Amino acid sequence: MKETKYMNPYLAGFLLGLLLLITIFITGRGLGASGAIKSGVIAIVNSVAPAHTGNTHYYTEYFGEHSDNPLKSWLVFEVIGVVIGAFVSGLISNRLNFTLERTPKTTVRIRVLTALLGGALFGFGAQLGRGCTSGAALSGMGVLSAGGIITMLAIFGGAYAFAYYFRKLWI
Repeated sequence: MKETKYMNPYLAGFLLGLLLLITIFITGRGLGASGAIKSGVIAIVNSVAPAHTGNTHYYTEYFGEHSDNPLKSWLVFEVIGVVIGAFVSGLISNRLNFTLERTPKTTVRIRVLTALLGGALFGFGAQLGRGCTSGAALSGMGVLSAGGIITMLAIFGGAYAFAYYFRKLWI
């Protein structure tokens, strides 16, 4: 079996930090993905119920910030670039395969349901925390924000706390 080679994690971390620095310099704000999802949801709500978005303070405030179309937010293009970049990286490195990784101890159904539940809970938490791990923790720590540091500690602390109970789904 051929060993899979990955990028040196220290180099990857350095490059991520450099990207974050450049992003803050150019745009005045850090990286984040939950804003792109929010833009998509708001665009869908506006197309389905425009009267509702016109009468809700949250939506009108968001439309004021992103002109007439929330999908024109640079975060939307960032996430599209991440998806395309991940696909190209997997293609170039010959790691592009559409398989569901799971342990023999669990079923495909449990693996998919727990992944969807975890994603939904993470999305809900990102909305409560006013950003995802990239925006709240990584970008927050990049500017030495106390909130960013606390967020990162909470993310890793929560992961370690829950890992014990959910490890049988992966091991």
